[in-house]
This record gives sequence, C-alpha cells and structure tokens, in this order.
Amino acid sequence: MATAQTPAMADLHTGEHGHDQASPGEIAIGVIIGRTSEFFDFFVFAIASVIVFPRLVFPFASELTGTLYSFMVFALAFMARPIGTVIFMTIDRTYGKTAKLISALFLLGTATVALAFLPGYQDIGVAAIWLLALARIAQGLAWGGAWDGMASLLALNAPASQRGWYAMVPQLGAPLGLIVASALFAYFAGLLSADDFFDWGWRYPFFVAFAINVVALFARLRMVTTEEYATLFETRELQPARISETVAREGQTIMLGAFAPLASFALFHMVTVFPLSWVFLFTRESPVRFLIIEIVAAVFGVAAIVASGIIADRVGRKSLLMGSAIAIAVYSGFAPQLLDAGAFGETIYMVIGFILLGLSFGQSSGAIASNFRQAYRYTASALTSDMAWLFGAGFAPLVALLLATNLGVIASGAYLLSGAFWTLLALWLSGQREAGDMDAGR
Repeated sequence: MATAQTPAMADLHTGEHGHDQASPGEIAIGVIIGRTSEFFDFFVFAIASVIVFPRLVFPFASELTGTLYSFMVFALAFMARPIGTVIFMTIDRTYGKTAKLISALFLLGTATVALAFLPGYQDIGVAAIWLLALARIAQGLAWGGAWDGMASLLALNAPASQRGWYAMVPQLGAPLGLIVASALFAYFAGLLSADDFFDWGWRYPFFVAFAINVVALFARLRMVTTEEYATLFETRELQPARISETVAREGQTIMLGAFAPLASFALFHMVTVFPLSWVFLFTRESPVRFLIIEIVAAVFGVAAIVASGIIADRVGRKSLLMGSAIAIAVYSGFAPQLLDAGAFGETIYMVIGFILLGLSFGQSSGAIASNFRQAYRYTASALTSDMAWLFGAGFAPLVALLLATNLGVIASGAYLLSGAFWTLLALWLSGQREAGDMDAGR
C-alpha cells in the first residue's frame, strides 16, 4: 500500500539527521549477524539430535528409534514458534521492541546454553527427556520473539532496482550458521576420543551459542535505535497489530505466504539434518567427514544465495521461485539415492542440493509480504514465517527418515516433491489473486 512520504521519512533518505541514520549496508550487517546467531543455535541442536541425543537421552532405544525420538523433540520448536510470536508481540505492543528482543534473545541464549549441562538418561532417567523437550520448546518460543522486522527495514531502505539483492541478505545467515556449527562439531569430534566427545566435547558448541547470541543482541539493538526503525514503527510499517485482527484480515494471504516457500524449506532439512542422520545410521562414513562435506556444500549455498539476488532483480522473484521449485521437483526424483553412493555421491547430492537451496531460499522470505496491508505487514510477516517453517521444515527430518527406512532412501524425495507442488500452487494462486485485484481496481 503506497503512503505519502512524510518530512521525517524524506529526511531518512537525504541524511539530514546525521549519525543516527543507518545505511542499508549497516542494516545488512546487523541482519546477517542476527540471522547467523539464530541458525547457529538451530544447527547446533540439529547436529546433536543426530550424533549425541540418541545415545545420551534415548539409550534404551535402538540407534534408529533414538534418532526418530530426537527428531520428534526437534519438531517441538517449530510447533512452539507461533505461540512465541503471540507472546512476544504482546510484549512488543506493551513494552516496546527493545524489551521484546532482550527477553526473546535472553530466553534463546539461556535455553541453548542450558543444553550444555543436560544430564543423560543414565543419570536422571526420563527427566532427561523432559528437560531436552523443555529446552527445545523454549528455543521455539524465543525464535518466535526474535522476529524483529529488520529484514523488512532492509528491504524498505533498498533501492527499487535491488530489492532481490537485499532480500537475499537475511538468508545468508542459514549457511553461515551451518558452517560455524558444523566446523565446531567436526573439530571436537575429530580431536577427542569417542568417549571424551560424548562425555563433554559436544557441550562446547552450546556454550559458544550463548556468546554469539550476546553479540547478535547488541547488533540488533543498534538497528532498533536508529531513526529509520523508529519512523517505520510510527508509520505502522513495523508496528505490531493484534494477532486475532491480523488473522481475520490477512489469514488467506498468510496461508499463501506460508506455502509459497515450502519447496525451499523442505529442501532446507533435506540437505542438512536428514542426510547427516542417514549417513550416520546406515553407512560407515565418519560423521566428521560428512560434516566437512556439509561445510563445503554450504559455501556453494552462500554463493547461490548471492546469485539469487542478482537473478531475482533481472527476472523477478516469483519467476525465480517457480523455476527453483520445478528444479527441486526434478532433484527429488533422483538425488536421494546418491546418499548410498559413497563419499562422491554424497558430495554431489549436497553440492547440487545447496545450490538449489541457495537459489530458492535466497528469495523465499516474504515472497508474498508485499500483498499484506501496511497496518498488518509486520505481524502477518512474522506469522507467515512461523507457518512456513512449521509446514515445510518442522517435520522434514522425521518424515524423510521414516520414508527412507521403510521404503528406501529414494522415497525421501517424496517430501521434497510435495513441497515443490505446494510452492507452485501457492505462487499460482497468488498470481491469480493479484490479477483479480488489478481487474477489480480498473
């Protein structure tokens, strides 16, 4: 929705307010730091769900069953995330964004570092399972509260001809977070004996997560205190609306926005968490070696995300997302069986997967956000993100592993194929709706 530019908004672009103004480059740095910290926490838990928690928390079950149990706990965060959005949006409206971010990131850091002290099942019995689940739920609640609108601020401050370029910036946090998390686990797993690693070595990445969250908090607070942020808040660009009102007014668009990125969100776990579990459970491959493969593939993912910004500015974001979804559908038909083809096959699977992920994920955030009414854009975008992660990624490792173990590894591609289908359908419906709105306005 177009709005008249106020003198204050004009000042943001003329730079008359001096040192309090943040450039798009400064905003981008804050966004990258914030997203990298979130995804680092995410991947530290994900990796531990495969190589640590089945043995530590579920030793009474087989390795496969223990991993499935871990993936069930893993999904709790995605189920809790929308609830976190509701809670922290209330804090936002009542006490402001600074209070919201401090409380959310404090909860996230505390829940993550608490896992470093998690006792095993052999020490406290079933209480270990409940503590793991509680920490995971707390992480999910915190992720809901960590939504800060900085990506929206970045996009709104970006030149019109470079919207795709700036849209991809927040997405860089995913592969960067994976690289750091995988490197830490690979280092400790490769340096220590198996007993020392399972006794105390795996805990260090969770300590590091807390330190990274502190850095991310200050980077985000720097953005929240800028004039751009304050002005966009006052003009309702970043002002939280009530959840019930937002759903009533924007419910249909929220659902379209949630399904639009399903292909990339499903692929997200199919090239990170699931292959690590498959290789760890069903091959003789060292987890350290595969973590190194993940790091190399993630570098390709970074390059692909950057490329997505260039391509989107030339052909359009939705065209890129539709093309990526079709490519992911093709990939789902042959790629999973590469995981049974040794180190070379695994590398090919990961590199191609991360390239496709980068191209699609790089432009997946807020693909339909421009369709939201300005008054509800901030809250609706947060809910859209929550639903997309829940539907597309929350149960991906669990479903993929169940399909692969019962029907063969190639069957795991069915999850990817379904994600591609829903993405194409949502983008088509979005286009039809936009065309209808244009006709109605003539």
